[in-house]
Amino acid sequence: MLGLLETGSGFWSAIIWIVVVLVIGSIVIYIRNKGEDSYKKNTEQDKPFISGNPEKSKEESHLGASHIYWGFTEALKGYYNPLVKMHTGNINDYSGWIIVITVIILIMVGVSG
Repeated sequence: MLGLLETGSGFWSAIIWIVVVLVIGSIVIYIRNKGEDSYKKNTEQDKPFISGNPEKSKEESHLGASHIYWGFTEALKGYYNPLVKMHTGNINDYSGWIIVITVIILIMVGVSG
């Protein structure tokens, strides 16, 4: 019942894959358990290291996504702005685009095949 599944390029055995997953999982658990045990919650260890500078409040250190991606959006402004205009937020529009693109791809595959 759990024999080999022969394919055009070799074989696939569920038992071998189960054994491989168990071995890799055991290695991962072993490495994880060898980690540092001296961590203490709610101490200085919880604070982020900011090159020795004092930590600011969350409000003072907040950086919005528009700042993080500024270089990306500025470099691709010619491509990015039309996409922003097409963004409606309506799931029906996105579903329609997925269907249209899928049909185009299937037509291209059918024509070339």
